[in-house]
Amino acid sequence: MLRDLYSRPVKDLRISVTDRCNFRCTYCMPLDEYEWIDKKEILSFEEITRLARLFIQLGVEKIRLTGGEPLVRRDIESLVAELSRLEGLKDLCLTTNGSLLAEKAGALQAAGLRRINLSLDTLDPDKFRRMTKRGDLEKVLEGLFAAQAQGLGPIKINAVVERGVNEDDILPLVEFSRENGFAIRFIEYMDVGNSNNWTSEKLVAKKEILEIVNARYPVREVGRAEGSAPSVDYQFVDGRGELGVVASVTEPFCSNCTRARLTADGKLVTCLFSSVGHDLKSLLRTGSPDETILEFITGVWTKRKDRYSADRLEALQSSTYDPRTHKKIEMITLGG
Repeated sequence: MLRDLYSRPVKDLRISVTDRCNFRCTYCMPLDEYEWIDKKEILSFEEITRLARLFIQLGVEKIRLTGGEPLVRRDIESLVAELSRLEGLKDLCLTTNGSLLAEKAGALQAAGLRRINLSLDTLDPDKFRRMTKRGDLEKVLEGLFAAQAQGLGPIKINAVVERGVNEDDILPLVEFSRENGFAIRFIEYMDVGNSNNWTSEKLVAKKEILEIVNARYPVREVGRAEGSAPSVDYQFVDGRGELGVVASVTEPFCSNCTRARLTADGKLVTCLFSSVGHDLKSLLRTGSPDETILEFITGVWTKRKDRYSADRLEALQSSTYDPRTHKKIEMITLGG
């Protein structure tokens, strides 16, 4: 099995299929306009499928499609169909903002998609519009229930919690998820990309999130799925559902990270907070055989020593951390 310098295998592949998004969420894409990747530089479905097959040969078992917003990519269900047929792939998931899901859920399920994660940070329509700048909560909820009706599941709701913005939405989101049979996963506000003006004052830590939930709906810890998932999972004591918390800032999980990322323009990235990517697209488009590409990926992964979140926590604790000193790949290219 392929392992990096800390003996971490490559088991999960996040594939960004586009840098475009129809939202401008303040923590991810806060600017009104971006310099988009030229369409001819975006990987084709055939190129994505070829790379996915090679990653599976190296040990990848799970693939998640991301963006941007993956559902703005035309005919995305065709890619889902190709990936779902890959031998050795155990799990195929898609992360979406849900705005186009109502019209796509049936086709995605028919193509072989089995589950989705949906980003939803508030159930207040006005606040939702402010946070996304252009989103319609009603359309997102319509898509969420359409996916449920199509049998896509388990469906997980992802909510980024930012102090002064939506910490008062924690309990309403918990209640909504419990009532409707969704899992809820809260994510600590992180310094992704370079544009969201992250400060530690905006952070609502995992400990505080759990205190808010526990005061109304007691939970018990289950742990990380397979020991390496980003989320620490909990069950409600009354048996009505589950929640998770991704605490990249206050409880880094770098030591167990098994995730590789493929950008929309074909770069292999080994950490969500990386400043560089490794060009696979050039190998694809200059006719390199599979063996050459496998050797290149192996060379990158075996040299991997990323532990950005662990380093960040140490710097935060010593009051020396400044996110502006570390330039990172923007989320619109990298995906979540």
